[in-house]
This record gives sequence, C-alpha cells and structure tokens, in this order.
Amino acid sequence: MARRVRIEYEGAIYHVMSRGDRKEPIFRGDADRKLFLKTLGEACGKTGWWIHSLTLMNNHFHLVVETPGANLVAGMKWLLGTYTTRFNRRHKLTGHLFAGRYKALVVDGSGNGYLKTVCDYVHLNPSRARLVKPEQPLKEYRWSSWPWYLGAPSRRPDWLRVERLMGEHGIPRDSNAGRRELERRIEAQRVAEATGSYRSIRRGWCLGGEDFRRELLGQPSTRLGAEHYGTERREAEVVRAERIVKEELRRREMREADLPRTGKGDRRKVEIAARLRAETTLSVAWIATRLGMGSRAYLNHLLWKRRRHSDPLTRQ
Repeated sequence: MARRVRIEYEGAIYHVMSRGDRKEPIFRGDADRKLFLKTLGEACGKTGWWIHSLTLMNNHFHLVVETPGANLVAGMKWLLGTYTTRFNRRHKLTGHLFAGRYKALVVDGSGNGYLKTVCDYVHLNPSRARLVKPEQPLKEYRWSSWPWYLGAPSRRPDWLRVERLMGEHGIPRDSNAGRRELERRIEAQRVAEATGSYRSIRRGWCLGGEDFRRELLGQPSTRLGAEHYGTERREAEVVRAERIVKEELRRREMREADLPRTGKGDRRKVEIAARLRAETTLSVAWIATRLGMGSRAYLNHLLWKRRRHSDPLTRQ
C-alpha cells in the first residue's frame, strides 16, 4: 500500500500520534515523560512550533501542533530521533523506540470548531483510557496540557498556545472565571461522550469541511508526492543555517576565511555549532563540514563536553 504523503504549508495544524514499537511503552516512568517534554520544548525552539494540546500515554503520545514554518517532517524527525537516543541512553538500550510512521491528521484551523474537536479529543484521552477514575477531575492526570490550561499562565511552557482553543469554546479571556468555565464544559463533555464520536480523528487524514479537504487535495505536495519537496525543505534549513553562521562570525569579529584556519575544537566554532544544533534540524555531519570541525563523532564529543560543563543535569 502506498504511503500517504505529508502535506506541509505555513500555519498548518496537525493532530500527531506516534506509538511505541510493538505497542511497547515509550515512557517507563515520570522521568521519561519529563525528558520527552524537555525534548519537545527544544523541538519547538528549533522549528517555531506552537502546541495547542498534548497527552502522554504509556505507549503513545498525542500532539496538536501548529507549524508556522511548514516544517512538520523535519521537526518530527528531530523530535522522535532525539527522544529515542535519549531514552535508549537512559535505559542502556539500542534500536527503534517508535513503530513505523507517525500519524499526522491535518486540521482545519479556520475557527469552525475542528481545532476544538481535536484538542478536546486529546485532552479526554486519559479518561477514555481509564487512567482517571470517573470521580476524579480530569486535571489530576499530570501528563497532559489540560492542567496547564486550568492553571496560572505563568506556569505554562512558552510553547503552549491556549487562546485559540479557548476562543473556539467561546471563552473570551484567559481569566479565573474563563478557566473554570472551560473545565466545566470539558467535564460535561467527558460525562456525555459517546463511543465512536471521534472516528474521523482516529481513522481520517484530515479534519475539516469539504472546502478545506478540496483545498488540501490541490496542494502541490499532494499532487506530486512529498519526495519532490525534500530538497526544498533542506534548502530552506541551509539558508537559515548560513544566516546564523554569518551572524555569529560578525559578532565574533571573524571572517569566513578564518574557519578552515582555526583549530577543529576552537571554542568560538563550538559555540556556533551549538547554536546551529539548537536552532536548525541540520545534521551534526553537515555542521562539522561547514565549520571545518573534523568528523561528526569529534563534533558530537565537543558538544557533549560543552553541555556537560554548562548543564549540571548532564552530570547525573
């Protein structure tokens, strides 16, 4: 069976779900869930993503993610690959963690209620899976964006965007009263939810009206296939990386010609490489070649040493 293409465009919203290989756990405990959220935050910093809702289950996760930069594929490759590496390192494992391709349902974000439908579905997952008892409020499930929605704005991660979902619920302000009303509505929906009401989310490829569906089918990436756009996505990342290199060279009063003349482990080059890793999805091998820093393995070692000195958590 042919794979469904990945539809990417600026401002697209997706419901993303990825499951563990052979349905095995992708989180063995709270430390893994914290690690995933940290990695997700880094991915958002690299890609400019906004998260509208998320839920971490035992052997899979759900995200509703908005991509201002039309970069779902590059961002998910980095997120899943990086989390797998970190998970394997923590548990002294090797090999795949996730099963095959992640699912990505394109969601109509025009304000017609489709974003509300999919975010409510994600937030209600712990109840549907009986991870929250019927007498417990849904917010007692910690590993979801739902407690952040109901809590103080100052305690939310900066990559979580709440105003669009609240707006689709008809709640004009992110206030104490507005948050109480949002909770009342979701708890009522939780009680009334009928089996099978979310079939279009579980099995479809897009969530929206017929006009939205026809518009997506008219996207060039849908007609030609996603493989035609891999080169263009990479070129966009390279342009971004070159801009960063020029900024860093100027800031450090260096010239392009200085890169091959300075040592492979020069501290200034390590700092430039660290910024490229933080703000792009380009590989370590590409960065090492671009900055004249030797092999991929050597640059990985330098970046590891830098993290170890700057972050006390890496020493644990």
